[in-house]
Amino acid sequence: MKLSVPGRVTATAVVATVSLLTGGSIAGAAPAGQPAVAAAPDIPVANVKAHLTQLQSIATANGGNRAHGRAGYKASLDYVKAKLDAAGFTTTVQQFTSSGRTGYNLIADWPGGDTNQVIMSGSHLDSVTAGAGINDNGSGSAAVLETALAVSRAGYQPTKHLRFAWWGAEELGMVGSRSYVNGLSTASRSRISGYLNFDMIGSPNPGYFVYDDDPAIEKTFKAYYAGLGVPTEIETEGDGRSDHAPFKNAGVPVGGLFSGADYTKTAAQAAKWGGTSGLAFDRCYHSSCDTTANINDTALDRNSDAVAYAVWELSQ
Repeated sequence: MKLSVPGRVTATAVVATVSLLTGGSIAGAAPAGQPAVAAAPDIPVANVKAHLTQLQSIATANGGNRAHGRAGYKASLDYVKAKLDAAGFTTTVQQFTSSGRTGYNLIADWPGGDTNQVIMSGSHLDSVTAGAGINDNGSGSAAVLETALAVSRAGYQPTKHLRFAWWGAEELGMVGSRSYVNGLSTASRSRISGYLNFDMIGSPNPGYFVYDDDPAIEKTFKAYYAGLGVPTEIETEGDGRSDHAPFKNAGVPVGGLFSGADYTKTAAQAAKWGGTSGLAFDRCYHSSCDTTANINDTALDRNSDAVAYAVWELSQ
């Protein structure tokens, strides 16, 4: 996979640069007497897009959407679960009810690591009823899935425990993630060292937005993008409107990435990120045209790699 970054920086150089910016070290370059820090793998954007193709096919076969309480949502969850089960994760499906329909969350735990220090990454898997929801939020769901599969391929054994989640009924008001958080004991909530949220990361006219919630998580994402030479802005459009909100309200440190929804890209943003000023970051937001054609490959690529980088960096 090629990264479309200034100077055609290689993935290895990016990881090395970011590791130095965050005070870490890449594998094989640890200070004397200290264990080497594992470098995050490159996430093949072709793999992420293959998951999006499957989600599109599921939507097409099930009334054109993957919405809460519809057959397309359950088929999407079954697809993700099968991949994780085959990769060695311990998966749990949680049920809840919203608007008179049964909803589902999928939780996947990677064996090992300190369960008193949990790094959790999640995304909502449901679409609106108007369309297939490939950017919103197939993009985040696919990137989190491929990162989890990369953990398995690497046989990664972090110090902290890794947990991944796909939420139902986010489009109805973060119902699935709120159900999960409300079902945790105080002790269980306190064991989550950080929750990383990825909701819309492949917008066709993208921006590069970082949540400004937990400072350590924010710094991790900003440092990664600094290593790419890509400027970021603080995320404000979706503040409090996605699945990090229930975690934040419960006192869990949160962070995440976002590439923009129906806000309009300014001239200044187009100058630093490319794309078209005066148009929405995602003109197909919550619409029938949110299909596999509604994805910017460069944004999806960069953000997927950033997901993996943060998971590796924060779990060691």
